[in-house]
Amino acid sequence: MCIFVGDMSNTIQIRGKLIDLSTPQVMGILNVTPDSFYAGSRVQTEDEIVKRCHQIIDEGASMIDVGGYSTRPGGTEVSEAEEMERLRFGLNIIRRELPDAIISVDTFRTDVARMTVEEFGADIINDVSEGCEAMYRLISRLHVPYILMSQQPTLKKMLMNFAQQVQQLRDFGACDIILDPGFGFGKTLEQNYEIMNEMERLHVMELPLLVGISRKSMIFKLLGTTPTESLNGTTVLNTVSLMKGAHILRVHDVKQAVECVRIVQSLNSQIVK
Repeated sequence: MCIFVGDMSNTIQIRGKLIDLSTPQVMGILNVTPDSFYAGSRVQTEDEIVKRCHQIIDEGASMIDVGGYSTRPGGTEVSEAEEMERLRFGLNIIRRELPDAIISVDTFRTDVARMTVEEFGADIINDVSEGCEAMYRLISRLHVPYILMSQQPTLKKMLMNFAQQVQQLRDFGACDIILDPGFGFGKTLEQNYEIMNEMERLHVMELPLLVGISRKSMIFKLLGTTPTESLNGTTVLNTVSLMKGAHILRVHDVKQAVECVRIVQSLNSQIVK
């Protein structure tokens, strides 16, 4: 059952400024890859990258998540050098076009994460691998927010792992940690929905939550459609996620997600009254 979760008053620090997540934020996806599962997120030429990064911000997102390695099932393996080359190309354009944009980089490789922060001032590292000690030490040294994703199949296992990983990150000196339940990673279709149904339990960690379910297989496999036909299902689950207290939505379709935030915020304001 969906429940409304009130203002969690979470913040993260980016470039020395506190970003208030009590109003949920939208993170738009920009993939500098040829094979990401949703074609609408793939941009490879300079003109495509310019158009996409401006579209993300113009439609109301406050963050851009840039990926150079598709983690879709069956995706082509990409060398570290190739991932770096793709990201350098894309980040150079985005920083030129939108120098003040908050940029998240989607990578599980420590050296890639280091390069994007040191060379391009990447603001957030989004790691789909559940992390490792080398990454934790790097994040603590660079002092950037870190999105810690779970590939665990149940909420119980997820909470146990998160507790250990967050403690390890804090022991190394990391401050800004964002939790991602990892929908679509290491979970069956049924397990994805079981976790979504109980997601509010993750607030026991007292950390911001990011949800990324945009056009994923938990939608189109359930409905017998395709990623291209999954916008309506995405909007439904983004709304459920916000009602359960998500602080950041990672999405392909920014305009629709921003509208979800406005509607759920309006509903929550009525509950407060």
